[in-house]
Amino acid sequence: MEAQGLEAVILCPGQGAQAVGMGQGWHDASPAAASTFIEADDILGDALGAPLSELSFSGPPDRLNRTDVAQPALYVCGVASYRGLRERDDERPIAAAAGLSLGEYTALHLAGAFDFAEGLRLVARRGRLMQEAAERTESGMVALIGAGEDQAQAICDEAAAGEVLVIANLNAPRQIVLSGHLGACRRAIEVAGRLDLRATPLAVAGAFHSPLMQSAADAMAEELSGAGLSPLGLPVWSNVTAQPHDPENLELLRQRLVEQIISPVRWAQTCHRLVGEGTMTVHELAPGNVLRGLMRRINPSVKVKNHDQP
Repeated sequence: MEAQGLEAVILCPGQGAQAVGMGQGWHDASPAAASTFIEADDILGDALGAPLSELSFSGPPDRLNRTDVAQPALYVCGVASYRGLRERDDERPIAAAAGLSLGEYTALHLAGAFDFAEGLRLVARRGRLMQEAAERTESGMVALIGAGEDQAQAICDEAAAGEVLVIANLNAPRQIVLSGHLGACRRAIEVAGRLDLRATPLAVAGAFHSPLMQSAADAMAEELSGAGLSPLGLPVWSNVTAQPHDPENLELLRQRLVEQIISPVRWAQTCHRLVGEGTMTVHELAPGNVLRGLMRRINPSVKVKNHDQP
């Protein structure tokens, strides 16, 4: 990893960063990255309806954007880019890792919580469960620009009208995502407009990080109970608490990963604490550059080296 600095912090993207062609550059440039996609195709077989590498490189977009496809594809692409980087420079120490929502699983794999195959099995299951939960209820998410957390909560309280509407993502200062029933999301856009705030519906399958994902959380709890986890070899920051996971408490780790499905993602707070005064070298794994853009809002002094391409 070429950037100059102290120990590296690794950031792992989450759902929304996917795009057709993701990982193709790494696959073509790095034997380690190529072998990652081959391994993933062997593990998943036809579970996604086509090889994961084919969906990642060629789409079509409507298939890749499905939650049950995007989540394993993002995990594999992130690991492939990391392995490609390590192939070039295996010496730079990692200080910590964090991932946005699904990306937390990528970060946990890098920390040794589970091997690649177990991680892929878990994220594929997570994606299916969240897709199924989304299809049970008419729900959605709304990006709210310009509001603080208290104001966002007030909008939720006013617009819910007996339905579910909660804060789902605290992505950056005054960049918050709400999640809930479709009617409540529409009312939130109206309320935000009266307050001169910008609110935009997101093209997502459903109300992620809300109580409407409870069925997925319950099933994922059962899945994680049987997963073979190991103590963490480096600090990984929890989306739920915006604090590092206890590296030895694997039962608590399982609990946090279940909570993550129905709890707000505290990304801005995580990054603020993670990078401190900005003395770390920060690397964003593939795909995309969403996290670099959020860091510009969270702490403009921190420079993020993006690795969407080799």
